[in-house]
Amino acid sequence: MELLFFLISFFVAVILTFLIRKLALKLKIIDVSGIDERKIHKESTPLLGGLAIFLSFFIVLFIVRLFWWPACVSGTVDKVLDKYLIGLFIAGAFLMVGGILDDKYCLSPKKQIIWPILACLIVIISGIGVKYINNPFGSGYLHFDKIKFEIARFSNTPYYFIPWSDIITFIWLMLLMYSTKLLDGLDGLVSGITVIGALIIAGFCFLTPFFQPDVGIMSLILAGASLGFLCFNWHPAKIFLGEGGSLFVGFMLGILAIISGSKVATAFLILGLAIIDLISVVMQRIFIDHKSPFKGDQKHFHFRLLKFGLSHRLVVILYWLIAVIFGLNALIFKTKGKIIILVVLILLSLGFTTFFSFKEKKICQKTLK
Repeated sequence: MELLFFLISFFVAVILTFLIRKLALKLKIIDVSGIDERKIHKESTPLLGGLAIFLSFFIVLFIVRLFWWPACVSGTVDKVLDKYLIGLFIAGAFLMVGGILDDKYCLSPKKQIIWPILACLIVIISGIGVKYINNPFGSGYLHFDKIKFEIARFSNTPYYFIPWSDIITFIWLMLLMYSTKLLDGLDGLVSGITVIGALIIAGFCFLTPFFQPDVGIMSLILAGASLGFLCFNWHPAKIFLGEGGSLFVGFMLGILAIISGSKVATAFLILGLAIIDLISVVMQRIFIDHKSPFKGDQKHFHFRLLKFGLSHRLVVILYWLIAVIFGLNALIFKTKGKIIILVVLILLSLGFTTFFSFKEKKICQKTLK
């Protein structure tokens, strides 16, 4: 049955991506090629692709929720509450609205960031949050929900302000959203990693002792929607995710990691290279180049790999392989093992950075001569 939901989501996404591509062309919401150094695509390409993933995901999810949900989660505790789904839908809608506005009118970074912030606040208000994580220094858990204050009550349902949990959840979701946003520079890169990440989280939910069919179904639906979109997004792409789509997929991976039992480490390792790349590039912009962290450039790993002769598709496949390897290891190993894997990933990223910097310096010296 779960595989059927994946396939339905896939076919719905294929149909919607085809239709939304035509809509983007009609509305002239297009990414024009060659207007800056990051626009490496040869032809102007329609945006709004993330809208197809968003609609496919929620259409299939709500249908499943209405007709098949009780049978699918029978015998288990349903951790996906209705208020969570309402919060997710509203938050995703905000990301879509902000993304469409940015794709059409090229909003400034200050205006772009409003929508992710609102999305985070909405899901936190709905009750989603990192309540605990496995203790990396010993057994048991580190709890972030010991201090909480009831701020409202609707239909006899209490809503709490949980300072540490809410702050960590906000930072976590913003980090993942901006990692996928800035990673979205090559055709199929982010949509492919979303498929991989969602399938690994689904595997965690179905194939480990932490059996959670509700979160597993959500993950499979997201994977199917992303794969359907990838059919049009593979190089050379016929449509791009756009601002809203690149934020939405990172947002959903972050949410699934939280509600699957605070498996933040698993999602972090799947997107680890992108997250470390984000932090590295921002630090370089601020402390070395002395410019705004929002000022785009070609210092991301994927752009640098292209400069050193790797093909567009090969760079994307390399990123996918790294996500698969580290994601599967996160699925297999426990907390201490994940810390070791994370250290390996950091060392790999430092190796990339050092190699690129050395090569670029050498090329620059040759040019000056």
